[in-house]
Amino acid sequence: MLLTIDIGNTNVVWGLFEGSTLRGHWRLATESRRTDNEYGILLLNLLNNAGFTPEQITGCILSSVVPALTGTFDSLVQTYFHRTPVIVGPDTDSGLALRYANPKEIGSDRIVNAAAAYARYRSDLIIVDFGTATTFCAVTKSAEYLGGVIAPGLGISADALFSRTAKLPKVEIIRPKTVIGTDTIGGIQSGLLFGYVGLVDGIVRRMERELGRTSTVIATGGLATVIAQETETIQEVRPFLTLEGLELLYHRNRLT
Repeated sequence: MLLTIDIGNTNVVWGLFEGSTLRGHWRLATESRRTDNEYGILLLNLLNNAGFTPEQITGCILSSVVPALTGTFDSLVQTYFHRTPVIVGPDTDSGLALRYANPKEIGSDRIVNAAAAYARYRSDLIIVDFGTATTFCAVTKSAEYLGGVIAPGLGISADALFSRTAKLPKVEIIRPKTVIGTDTIGGIQSGLLFGYVGLVDGIVRRMERELGRTSTVIATGGLATVIAQETETIQEVRPFLTLEGLELLYHRNRLT
């Protein structure tokens, strides 16, 4: 079985594949001060509770946007699973030509998402990932990664509003009953959600105008479902796109 690990700024997401089938997935808070032993014990417990054993792991691949944790997870995999992980980077064979001024600046999660989306759709694409930051990536039908947009994530926006105001409360990010809020919480929820929907639709449309063509627009990430159903531009949500991309890239780049 293949262990896939996506190390993000807010969460570490783990996936376990048997063939191309996702058999299990888990999410832990990202904490750069945790050691390989701490994360290792947590993962072993999660696997055990789901009925899996370390001996079933035959390979591993990881992507990381937290440099301080990349070595930690490399060590974890080697110590607890006796495997050398494939670590996604700008030199990884993704099946895409990276038309970026400095490919080393591209977050590995963006490469993984782009590779997974292109492998599935084989069309002009815009991939929107709702993570700590919200990223928009443009991929052409001819398998070229062009670049994209990086915006503050919805969670960051909500936290900033709460921390920089004296009287506004922290709210749950859900769809309010009406756009016009009849109380403070409803007004904040409306501003966050519908304001962000406007940001997403506006950026996607500007990207398409600049590209000179329409694209298939795919969303992923923690808040993708909440946002996507309110937008006019997102066509499909794939919540496990990054894990699917890691599984794909492992087989393109597996160590011998």
